Amino acid sequence: MTGTDFLARPGYPTVLGAAPGTTESAEAYRAAGGYRAAVAPAELLEQIAAAELRGRGGAGFPTARKLRAVRDAGPRPVVVANGEEGEPGSVKDRWLLRARPHLVLDGLARAAQITGAERGYVYLADPVASERIRAALDERPPHLPVDVVETPHTYVAGEETAAVRRINGGPALPTAKPPRPHEQGVGGAPTLVANVETLARIALIAARPQHRRHTARTTLVTLSGGTAEPVLAEVPYGRTLRDLARAQGTPEPGGALMGGLFGGLIGPGHLDLPLEPDALAVAGTALGCGAIRFLAPAECPVPLADAALTHLAAQSARQCGVCVAGTGAIREAVAALRTGTADEGLTGRLRRWSTSLPGRGACALLDAAAGTAGSLLRTFPHLLRAHLDAPCPDCTAATGRLTVAVPHVAGRTAPATGAHPAPAERTQP
Repeated sequence: MTGTDFLARPGYPTVLGAAPGTTESAEAYRAAGGYRAAVAPAELLEQIAAAELRGRGGAGFPTARKLRAVRDAGPRPVVVANGEEGEPGSVKDRWLLRARPHLVLDGLARAAQITGAERGYVYLADPVASERIRAALDERPPHLPVDVVETPHTYVAGEETAAVRRINGGPALPTAKPPRPHEQGVGGAPTLVANVETLARIALIAARPQHRRHTARTTLVTLSGGTAEPVLAEVPYGRTLRDLARAQGTPEPGGALMGGLFGGLIGPGHLDLPLEPDALAVAGTALGCGAIRFLAPAECPVPLADAALTHLAAQSARQCGVCVAGTGAIREAVAALRTGTADEGLTGRLRRWSTSLPGRGACALLDAAAGTAGSLLRTFPHLLRAHLDAPCPDCTAATGRLTVAVPHVAGRTAPATGAHPAPAERTQP
């Protein structure tokens, strides 16, 4: 069962809230400071910019720049809360929609005020989250019309052009860019597609602007791997990956798969890196959606890479020939490493694909596949050599599990008991 853990400083605004195992009511949310109307949209935008809030959907784009782009792009914009969460190792967005729907809706309404939007959407794939969001909309209707749009759960459905395409009545598949949604999105209007955690943090900044920097530099992460149970944790930037591994229950990991399937593999020598987007990028990896899958101390990374590539190949939108062929070829090569059937030229092919294929698809799926292969080559070259020499006994037994269950959230409402849990207290709801 996936637990929740609060690893940030107590007394500050928190997305996890006071009762992460219970759906928060509108009354409880208001009692904790939500839905305050005091801050003007222009002032809130400046607070977001000063906090240097970045998007939490994976790319980490500056939120204030995205809001301004939609505001300035033309009349009658649209705002979309994106909670589809296609990454198999991430649970934060579905948990947020189930547990704190009013926090997300408050952020969506404030993004609409900043951009001048007259309509909003909540875009998701989780039936439980859909039920909780619809109940929250009935409990406290927002100032603008908000529709809930459900989509089949796939890896690519959360990509912003796929979300727009689905809301417009088409399939949840990415489209070529330009135009980007902020230029031409839902119904042809300028559209803000924002991750639900990003919107939650906008609402927290509106409620507690004096703590805006803390809110922007704290994030939700899904930690899994080893023999311990997964954990959804709220952590400040700066904590090391080693600290997070210990908090999850894998004290001496052999490495990690970073950022869901987007950040690639890192080895044990990178575990003292701080959880901070720029520092991770300099090291050649990424925070992405905040999903981190640790390797157990003696775990072979090849089965995990194989599982990631198998998932990506199966989830391809099959719109781009280069993606279908490239992802499939990379997956077959790593599968050959796992089964002990690889030839001597395999590492050369993987090296070539890892540098030549990124950027050639309509979405980032091919980039994720190429990045996984490239990071396996860079980080574990000695293990690849051993796999070429003889079959790996660990590969036969390993599963390379990627998926994580969403922490249980009871459907009853939480009492108005405040917004801040005790520090470092793990719950198993």
